[in-house]
Amino acid sequence: MDFFQYKAIDVDGRIHNGQSDAVNIADLEMRLKKSGLDLINCRAIKSPSQSVTGRGVDRRDLILFCFHLEQTTRAGIPILDGLGDLRDSTENPRLRDVIAGMGEAIEGGKTLSESMRDFPGVFSKVFANLVRAGEQTGEINVVFNKLGESLKWQDEQASQAKKMIAYPAFVGAVVIGVVFFLMTYLVPQLLSFVKTMGQQLPAHTMALIFISDVFVNYWYIILAIPIVVTVFILTGLRVSAVFRFKFDQFKLSIPILGPILKKIILARMATFFAMMYASGITIIECIRTAEDISDNKVIEKAMRDVGQQVADGSNLSASFAATNLFPPLVIRMISVGETTGALQKSLENIAYFYTRDVRESIEKLQTMIEPAMTVVLGSIIAWVMFSVMGPIYDLIANIKI
Repeated sequence: MDFFQYKAIDVDGRIHNGQSDAVNIADLEMRLKKSGLDLINCRAIKSPSQSVTGRGVDRRDLILFCFHLEQTTRAGIPILDGLGDLRDSTENPRLRDVIAGMGEAIEGGKTLSESMRDFPGVFSKVFANLVRAGEQTGEINVVFNKLGESLKWQDEQASQAKKMIAYPAFVGAVVIGVVFFLMTYLVPQLLSFVKTMGQQLPAHTMALIFISDVFVNYWYIILAIPIVVTVFILTGLRVSAVFRFKFDQFKLSIPILGPILKKIILARMATFFAMMYASGITIIECIRTAEDISDNKVIEKAMRDVGQQVADGSNLSASFAATNLFPPLVIRMISVGETTGALQKSLENIAYFYTRDVRESIEKLQTMIEPAMTVVLGSIIAWVMFSVMGPIYDLIANIKI
């Protein structure tokens, strides 16, 4: 359904300007006729609901959205009434605008899932597809329940990731600040005395002098390097598909962090794969959706290969085994699910397996970060003190009384 801005005239000859939605111009003329108006001219314009971007609608707003619609659909309340109640009760003005736009689209003849596609910044393709599957199977309340649980899990993972990043980021900033202070201010003053002692300096002290001189003379280059590298990476990711693939490959190969990132991606894929399959969506469509939500070109290519093999007649377990992404236990679980006809249960078990594995991996990493950062900072300070105080101690020890 399109949206038109029109100019019309009534029986008394008065001109009326307004806006209205209609299937086409003939439909617009019929609508205006019912209001006692004759169409003079019109033009298609953008619907007010399409101007709503959805920015400012976060994950917690979507959790509330899913919970509310789960309860209303379970109680048999019509979708429009449920959306109206949520629109009137929500405190987020952005979400209120999105819900109003959805209500307008549904009144114009769209389904709930189709109205969600008008707001891709709020509802992902996976979200809309799952709702469409719920509409087709008549179990939309179950879908909203699963979506809500999935969003809660994502929110929990995001919270854990922030905790994991916040502490090392803070300590890293402190370490960098301390190193800059030592190398540009304190060390040059201490070394000025060491240089005047006239004795042979050890290698670690000479290294400290060299690094301190680099910081003093080229501090602006040291500060600019992270900025230049960041701009280079962001530009490469935006303009080159090959660079994006290589960068995603590099992320997965980083020691300690790479395997955790891979588990997080696979956990998200397994969760949505299980949800979509349980909702009646075909295996091929589930695999294609998994490509979209992976957000990693390496894994996306692997899932594309899986989809091609399944389309060519291979079974699901053999196709996943060929990617070398999943551990043997997961492949065995898929194989058992295919053999016994309980693939849905197997996929749910895989989602649980990866969810628990990700949680345990993040907890282990968090326990490792604090002592590791403490050792790094302590080692730097110990090196500086040993390099400065060592020659002074040697000089004092050689003084003959």
